Amino acid sequence: MSELQELIRHGEGERLEFKKKTTHPTRIARTLASLANTHGGRVLVGVDDDGRIVGVRDAEEEMYVLRLAAEQYIDPPIPLNFKEVEEEGRTVLIVTVRESTHKPHRAQVAEGDWRGYVRVRDESVQTSGLTEKVMERQQPQQFEKLPLNRHELAVLDYLRKHPRITLAQYMRLGNLGKRRAYQTLIKLTLHGYIRHHDKEKEPYYTL
Repeated sequence: MSELQELIRHGEGERLEFKKKTTHPTRIARTLASLANTHGGRVLVGVDDDGRIVGVRDAEEEMYVLRLAAEQYIDPPIPLNFKEVEEEGRTVLIVTVRESTHKPHRAQVAEGDWRGYVRVRDESVQTSGLTEKVMERQQPQQFEKLPLNRHELAVLDYLRKHPRITLAQYMRLGNLGKRRAYQTLIKLTLHGYIRHHDKEKEPYYTL
């Protein structure tokens, strides 16, 4: 099994994204920034969402759009590594993004509108100012890990099985009052165990 087939077999996830093609720098910039802000990963350009290899028409054009996104639509810019592979008579571009040591990276979604993103499972999700502040002061894998009590461990266990948790859900899960539940979630956020998202009607937390 080739490297490409092995990647496709695992499917999309926190560190892997399939793209049929790159249509505009603003769209792909969110994905690239989210990977750099999380644990790094790869983008397979020329692979459809269902894992079908469709190939790219012009690899140079795809790389141009990707470089443009990484250098001009992400702040601070991020480096990319490219690898062209041939599979089933089609060309696929493997784009590697390393986890950054200069977080947070923000992607431009419109003129003057820059937003931070992180990977949550197989999605690029807009993050909060609190999570960005945590990223600013922490280098990859350098979070201060603290001993956790059973209520804190319950949050992590829940998030391993579910994509997100809200304050209300955690209050029910732990049978906790609002103040204590909120303090626990913020503590876990500040120490890098979970991420806080506040761009929807109800804020939520993810791994």
